[in-house]
Amino acid sequence: MTSSAGTPGRSANWNLPNAITVVRILAAPVFFWMLLADDGADGALRWWAAVLFIVAIATDGIDGYIARSRGLVTDLGKILDPIADKLLTSGALVCLSILGELWWWVTILIIGREVGITVWRLLELRRGNVVPASSGGKLKTVVQAVAISLALVPLWTLLGDWVLWVNWAAMALALALTLWSGFLYVRDAVRLARGASAAS
Repeated sequence: MTSSAGTPGRSANWNLPNAITVVRILAAPVFFWMLLADDGADGALRWWAAVLFIVAIATDGIDGYIARSRGLVTDLGKILDPIADKLLTSGALVCLSILGELWWWVTILIIGREVGITVWRLLELRRGNVVPASSGGKLKTVVQAVAISLALVPLWTLLGDWVLWVNWAAMALALALTLWSGFLYVRDAVRLARGASAAS
């Protein structure tokens, strides 16, 4: 985007996809408050918190599609998008653990993997190496979103406690894929390091 004088415009980063991402970030603390304010009572706040999370996490695919299809991919969007995703998913896991509905070790393992891989990708980016999301990483993100959504929606109040077994199975699958995709990134990191050593 350029001005009439031919100089770069200042508002190129502020487009529809990035605006959606910012709204997702702003929605996160509202979601946290509703979930924790319900305090495990499975009342109206719990249902609204679950709806807000599902809508917010779904917009990740929407803003990404708009950005790619309309040529609106920006550096700001590349930074904000993963922040929004990690904020929502990690915050949801922490809240579920605070409420006693998810073991803390599961939350710690998932968040630890997310933070570790994100830091590594940023370091590689500074070295000029762009590390794209792997197919395993993309599948992990989808399964995490589904597992967290199932854990948030109190369907057990309508269908019975058997729903909890489905929720636990989904979370176990999300944890397994999180660790597996993390292993794949570590493998790639070792290969990059060896390649750099050989080149030097």
